[in-house]
Amino acid sequence: MKLPMSAFSVSFFATLIVSLVLPQASTKGQGTLPFKDPALPIEKRVDDLIGRMTLEEKVSQMINAASAIERLDVPAYDWWNETLHGVARAGYATVFPQAIGLAATWDENLLRAVGDVASTEARAKHHEFARQGDRGRYKGLTFWSPNINIFRDPRWGRGQETYGEDPYLTGRLGVAFIKGLQGDDPKYLKVAATAKHYAVHSGPEPERHGFDAVVSARDLEETYLPAFRAAVIEGKVEGIMCAYNRTNGAPCCANDELYKILRSSWGFSGHVVSDCGAVDDIYKFHGFAKTEAEASARSVRAGTDLSCGGEYRSLAKAVKDGLVTEKEIDVALKHLMTTRFRLGMFDPPEMVAYARTPISVNNAPAHRDLALRAARESIVLLKNTANTLPLKPGLKTIAVIGPNADAPEVLLGNYNGQPINSVTPLAGIRRKLEDKSGSSAKVLYALGSTLTGSSG
Repeated sequence: MKLPMSAFSVSFFATLIVSLVLPQASTKGQGTLPFKDPALPIEKRVDDLIGRMTLEEKVSQMINAASAIERLDVPAYDWWNETLHGVARAGYATVFPQAIGLAATWDENLLRAVGDVASTEARAKHHEFARQGDRGRYKGLTFWSPNINIFRDPRWGRGQETYGEDPYLTGRLGVAFIKGLQGDDPKYLKVAATAKHYAVHSGPEPERHGFDAVVSARDLEETYLPAFRAAVIEGKVEGIMCAYNRTNGAPCCANDELYKILRSSWGFSGHVVSDCGAVDDIYKFHGFAKTEAEASARSVRAGTDLSCGGEYRSLAKAVKDGLVTEKEIDVALKHLMTTRFRLGMFDPPEMVAYARTPISVNNAPAHRDLALRAARESIVLLKNTANTLPLKPGLKTIAVIGPNADAPEVLLGNYNGQPINSVTPLAGIRRKLEDKSGSSAKVLYALGSTLTGSSG
C-alpha cells in the first residue's frame, strides 16, 4: 500500500538532495554574497567578507604573500611590487631616470606623467599575469613607491632613491608621482602607491635595523614629516611603509606617537605595511619585545596592518595568548581589504576601466619618448666655462674616460625594470659624432679606474 507524500515530505527530501549536492561549507560560486555585490558600499562589502573569515584566514591575509581562501573565492595576492622609476622586476618596461634624477627636473607635471605611464604599464602587466594564473611577487597592483625620505647625508646608501634634501621639493614631487600612480577615477584606484619609509629613515645604512633616530620636535616637524603629510593630505596616498629604525626610542612599526600623527592628526585611512623584516627587528635588534608573537602584536596594536615577511603568522598564537584581540586584527584587515576592493579586485573586469588596459601599451613609443624627455630634463650641467658642451661638429678626436662610460647596468639605478635597449654615454657620444656620410670622429675610450678595485 502506497502512502501519499505530504508537502512537508517533498520539501524535506528536496532540501536533503540539494544539501548533498552543494555542501554548505563552501561559498564558492555563490554570486549573491554581499561582499561580491558591486552595488553595495565598499565598507559593507569589506565587513561582510571579514565576517566570513576564520582567525587563521584573517592572519593569512596580513603578510605580503597572502594566501588564497578558496571557499570564499579570494585569490592569492602578493602585495610586494616596486615602481620607483618605472615598473620594476616584472620584465621589460619603460625605465625612467632614477628618482634623484627625476628630482633634478623640478617638474611636478613631468613626475605626474611618469607616474601615470608607470601605472598604465603596471595595470597591463598585472592583468596579463592574472590571465596566465600568475599571482606571484611583482605581479600585483600595490606598489612600494615613492621613497620620500630626506637625503642629507651622502653616506646613506639609498639616497639615489629619494628626491633629495629639501622637504618642500620632496613633498611636491611625491604628491605629483602619487597622483600619477593612483589615477583620477572616482571609484577605483589605478594602482595603490606607498610612501616610505615612515619616519626619519635616512641614517647609517648598516645600522638601520637597530638605530635610534633621535630628533627634536622642531626637526621632525620641519624636516622629516612634511613630505609624508603632503602625501597623505594632498596626494591621498593609499599606503604607508614604516621604517626599520627607531624614532625617539620606539621602533617605527610599533611607534604609537608616529601612528597618532598619521591617523589622528592627518586623517590617514589607508593601510600600513612594514619594511621587509622590520617586525623581526622589534625583538631581535631593538629589544622592544621578547618574542615574534609579542612584536607582531605590538605592531598591529600600534597600527601596522601588513608585514613584509612571515612574522604575522604568529598572530593567531598572539590572540590566543591575549597579546592582541581579534577585534584589533579585524581593524588592520579592514584597511587591507579596503585597498583591494578600491583596486577593483572583487568586481567584474568590465566594471573597472583600468582592467581593460592591454599588454600592448607596455613600453609603448610614447612612453619611451617621455623617458627620453625626463632624461634630458634631469641633466644638470654644473660648469662649462670652456664652452666644451654642446659637442661641436668637426671634432677629430675625443677621449671618454671612466668606469661608468660603457656600463649599461649603471643606467638602471635600483628598483628598476628592464629596458628593451639602452644607450651608454660612450655609445651616445659615438652616435652623436658620426656624420651623414658614415665616417666618424676618433673616439678613444679608457676604463680609467674601477669602482670596486677589481678589473673583472
